[in-house]
Amino acid sequence: MPLQTTLLASRLFACLVIASSLGAAAPLPAAEIRRDPRPNLLFILLDDLGKEWISAYGAEDIRTPHLDALAAGGTRFENFYVMPQCTPTRLSFLTGQYPFRHGWVNHWDVPRWGGGAHYDWNRNPSVARVLRDAGYRTAVAGKWQINDFRVQPAAMSELGFEAYRMWTGGQGEDAASDERYWDPYIHTPEGSSTWRGKFGDDVFTEFLIDFLRSHRHEPMFLYYPMCLPHSPFTTTPAEPAVAGNLQRHQAMVRYADQLIGRLIAALEELDLRRDTLVIITTDNGTAGNITGTRHGRKVRGGKSNTTEAGICVPLIVNGPGRVAAGKISPALLTIADFLPTFAELAGTQPQPGYTYDGRAAVGALLGREDRSPHSWILAMGGKNDARLTRDGVQNAWVYRDRVLRDERFKLHVDTRRQPTALYDLAEDPAEERNLIASQDAVVAAARARLSAPLAGFPERDRDPIYTPLPPQPWDVKITAESQVWKK
Repeated sequence: MPLQTTLLASRLFACLVIASSLGAAAPLPAAEIRRDPRPNLLFILLDDLGKEWISAYGAEDIRTPHLDALAAGGTRFENFYVMPQCTPTRLSFLTGQYPFRHGWVNHWDVPRWGGGAHYDWNRNPSVARVLRDAGYRTAVAGKWQINDFRVQPAAMSELGFEAYRMWTGGQGEDAASDERYWDPYIHTPEGSSTWRGKFGDDVFTEFLIDFLRSHRHEPMFLYYPMCLPHSPFTTTPAEPAVAGNLQRHQAMVRYADQLIGRLIAALEELDLRRDTLVIITTDNGTAGNITGTRHGRKVRGGKSNTTEAGICVPLIVNGPGRVAAGKISPALLTIADFLPTFAELAGTQPQPGYTYDGRAAVGALLGREDRSPHSWILAMGGKNDARLTRDGVQNAWVYRDRVLRDERFKLHVDTRRQPTALYDLAEDPAEERNLIASQDAVVAAARARLSAPLAGFPERDRDPIYTPLPPQPWDVKITAESQVWKK
């Protein structure tokens, strides 16, 4: 147990002994209990939401007052990268690694497609295990999809979460499991079942609030991978009659904003607001069938693409007394940075024996510094092009295309490791004017600067790293010869 946690426990025990000796049966008021100086961490990951749908980022077709208030009272980041699709982003958050290293380059829906694939806690790092082992109480609620709870019912505990309430993900022909919103199919330590008459993200939000209440005198890490506002487009408890995909998308974003407001209200009610860092981001851009208006420009959703609309997503960090207020930060950060950054905030280290691509960036995350440890950041991966072989799930590409960017310029690199496009994002945020052949001195310097890291990447991207689980009736068929089939 870390020294500061031991000291806190001993002092709290001493207070309880004194209270008992005085015949005081009532618990000590919260203000009299010495708090752990390390912050609580509430990490909220929205699903499929670009900057064009948060009004603090200039969205014009919606209002998100709770997110706006958090941005106004905290730090809003302009240059934050995720991966262009669900699975690569989520694994990068959990492992602190880029997809070429952790292997989940493509999307793979584990409960639906099986194949023995899973996020293997014995062979990969886990941010929850890092924080649990540092003395944090850990909870998660929401969407998972990278383990099959029919085969691994205790996966969340093994990965470091002591409390959980998860949508299972669609389990093939089990129609009930497809439901994440109305009458959601939810996995708990007691098993998986339909919650009749409930709305999924309501269940998850209330569960996390209960966890906050139960552990308010201990350091906590709460991970909330929301289902909202991912399709299927649906009504919400706040707008039960709304119709049409765009209108329902807007209602779903508004409801996500309301749930975030509910969590903030709970932190205030429990006197945890100043003890808690609230971090809000998304796993990729908005779905491509939804268009929004931002700063006067129509923006089509960029999910699955390495355009800025697909990978440069909102990041809002708020923590009264800890995070710079009212700041817009240009710092370069990525989804892989959270594991090492959270470890530093918790006074510990990432798990040994692994290589991490993320960097501890506490000063930047708290808005105290305008630069992070990165001189460039990377995004890659996505699409449903992985296949099952006799050796397990493998990615379609030997070397997947990717993009690298700094504060101003962005370089696209193809599957042959060749730079193919360069954009000046300051002048061309829509990436319409390819400068790769430009002889301008500033552009040429940017091209050389962003091309230099290519020599350091492995020649072959990893495939997902796991020991295959026993075959199941719902597994997809083997459709490729191991390694030979790759592009």
